[in-house]
Amino acid sequence: MPTNAILINGSQGEGGGQILRSSLALALVTGQSVQIEGIRAGRDKPGLMRQHLTAVRAAVEIGQAEVDGDEIGSQSIRFQPQAIKPGDYKFSVGTAGSATLVLQTVLPALMIAEQPSELILEGGTHNPWSPPYDFLEHAYFPLLRKMGANVTAGLEQYGFYPAGGGRFSVAITPAAELRGLQLEKRGEILQRSATALVANLSRRIAQREIDTAADKLNWAPNCLHVQEVNNSAGPGNIVMIELHSENVREVFTGFGRPGVKAEHVANNAVKQVRDYLATDAPVGPYLADQLLLPLGIAAWKDKQRSQFRTLPLSRHSITHIRILQQLLGIPISVEKEGGVCTVIIGSN
Repeated sequence: MPTNAILINGSQGEGGGQILRSSLALALVTGQSVQIEGIRAGRDKPGLMRQHLTAVRAAVEIGQAEVDGDEIGSQSIRFQPQAIKPGDYKFSVGTAGSATLVLQTVLPALMIAEQPSELILEGGTHNPWSPPYDFLEHAYFPLLRKMGANVTAGLEQYGFYPAGGGRFSVAITPAAELRGLQLEKRGEILQRSATALVANLSRRIAQREIDTAADKLNWAPNCLHVQEVNNSAGPGNIVMIELHSENVREVFTGFGRPGVKAEHVANNAVKQVRDYLATDAPVGPYLADQLLLPLGIAAWKDKQRSQFRTLPLSRHSITHIRILQQLLGIPISVEKEGGVCTVIIGSN
């Protein structure tokens, strides 16, 4: 392994797995070698867990990379990619660990590869600590398509925590050039919906959640839905509230957990919607964090400048910006005005 790897401090900022995933993604895209120290130092159980190890090994396979330190519990890895290898892949976490986060590690590289790719991912699809599949399909992937990469997906089986067992597929047709995004105005809200979904649980739980959302949101009955699904390895419950505006789609979620009242789950999702609607910012806090990586790559690779308005940045996003600046060397600025931030990525 080379001695000139870029040193990444995995304990900086929020000190979570995002530093590992984004560092691997950017190493694949740029061809740079990285050494990541203090992996997940800010967590109760530091080091690589199963989903992080799956992400590392997925990056190794797609980047034809050499790696040291790829084992459960490791707090240090060195990663040297060779070349992006598009193709058909299957990655399985083997637990309820998030398969959507494994996807995030390798998707940016496959979006700029020479040929299309198809992925099958197995593990958690609806996990409280990561973007659920529906968020990716309805909010994130449409914006990647606007950037020029055709990313489509299909959910075959739900994977809720703690059972896991989910499965989904993703097809990626790369972009010859990644376009930047200008998301400054939300535009008119064209469609709204609230769905309470249960798997292997009583329908009454979902009905209580929808009744709570209906009371708080005062939306028309045709916007409110209860859904029971059978294609899940274990029990699960999620409330998803979607807002489709002219320029962006947003998905807000609340996850059911043992001992937590259905009304509390619904109220959690409703609060996120209310916070979002209290401003005119088009991009919510979770979507903002997801957009930083592809927009940063567009600025680095294709000199594309992007700008979006969002709610105050999370600690997660602030850490993410530092990683992008370190590995891509691009300018990223954040301008604050009232309760809204304008994030500018790249230069004119």
